[in-house]
Amino acid sequence: MSNNTPFSALGLDESLLQAVHEAGYKQPTPIQAKAIPMAMTGRDIMASAQTGTGKTAAFTLPILHRLSQMRASSAIRALVLVPTRELAIQVHKSFLTYGAHSPLKSVVVFGGVDMEEQIKTLKEGVDILVATPGRLLDLMGKKHIALDSLRILVMDEADRMLDLGFQEDIARILQKAPVKRQNLFFSATFSKDVKQLAHEFLRHPVKIEIENPNSAANTVTQSFYPVDQQDKPEILSYLINGGKWKKVLVFVRTKKAANRVAELLEEDGIDAQAIHSDKSQYLRIRTLEDFKDNYFTVLVATDVAARGLDIEQLPLVVNYDLPKIPQDYIHRIGRTGRAGQSGRAISLVNPEEKKLLASIAQLINKPLEIEPLPYIEEGEVRPADITEPFSKAKKARAKPGFRNGKPAMKPHSRQGQSGQRQGKGGPGKNHTGRTRTSAPRPKTTGRGR
Repeated sequence: MSNNTPFSALGLDESLLQAVHEAGYKQPTPIQAKAIPMAMTGRDIMASAQTGTGKTAAFTLPILHRLSQMRASSAIRALVLVPTRELAIQVHKSFLTYGAHSPLKSVVVFGGVDMEEQIKTLKEGVDILVATPGRLLDLMGKKHIALDSLRILVMDEADRMLDLGFQEDIARILQKAPVKRQNLFFSATFSKDVKQLAHEFLRHPVKIEIENPNSAANTVTQSFYPVDQQDKPEILSYLINGGKWKKVLVFVRTKKAANRVAELLEEDGIDAQAIHSDKSQYLRIRTLEDFKDNYFTVLVATDVAARGLDIEQLPLVVNYDLPKIPQDYIHRIGRTGRAGQSGRAISLVNPEEKKLLASIAQLINKPLEIEPLPYIEEGEVRPADITEPFSKAKKARAKPGFRNGKPAMKPHSRQGQSGQRQGKGGPGKNHTGRTRTSAPRPKTTGRGR
């Protein structure tokens, strides 16, 4: 199909076309145009496309269409397995959006929240279940979920499933599912392990690939700056202030680093919050919603947020640390430049990360060049050479506004002996000054909007 193919040409049910139109979409993305008609035939699919190209709708729409053609049932007929809570919430929202005019009921279950509430919802009947493997197995073990009536199984972000060690959990789940079913396998990257997993549970699949699955979307401009590790907090603050950035997602490797970087940015006068797996699910949802609503500037995240974060009009992603798994680089920067919009990804690279940078370049089959730091006049700072320790390569003149050749930031300080800092809004308020009460519970079920 051509790029000008309208959704109306895909053969979708009229109720779905109405929901798609109301969501503001007129034409399917390439992965949607290829995957939707094929999935509607009942064939197994092995599909790959760059992050941010519309993979979720490529399976939610045909699932809704196929189930709408079947006899009504209160049993689970479609199961979507996802690796993270954030992605589970995003996929469920997609079912709610496109199923707005459908009687089909979708439910999402994941760990980190009250199981009893989920059990209560499941008892009311489910057509489509979105689940993380761990919570699904828990509920299956307690006899609250049965897969006897399953007709369609989707594995989304299969590469991340393997990265997180879910292979045994997946095998246990598949043992409880009917052999006769449709399997839809979606992944942004296709490693050898991913291909092996696909071989084990797909039957004569139709293979759909959009461009190079191991590359970032061409809507994302990538930049790499040489920075000593100890200088990264200062340089990050400098880039945010110098570039007048209003909304940026920063990725770090560890939970401790996420908290620390957020603290240092706050001390430099930049509104920042951290999100990682030690935060409660309700707090993570609340923080993410605040970020989407522009209540603060910088969201600092571990790779728990690299999959499943769907943030409209996110202009910037920063790799404060390069990921140890090259494929994670693709997923990180795929948070920007989504749905055809332009985006930018900036990576701060220290000398010890040279091998990681080389691995990323090899994966995406593209040379990655180190660039000088922006916003600095020639002669003020000489960017470090990636081939040698930066501290030795960096030479700068002592000029006002710079300390030892680096952009001068205001001194970091601590309030109180405990090291706890009080938010800008004062006691009882968060960083935005908004009074916080209890965290809102995420919706776990919906029959349309």
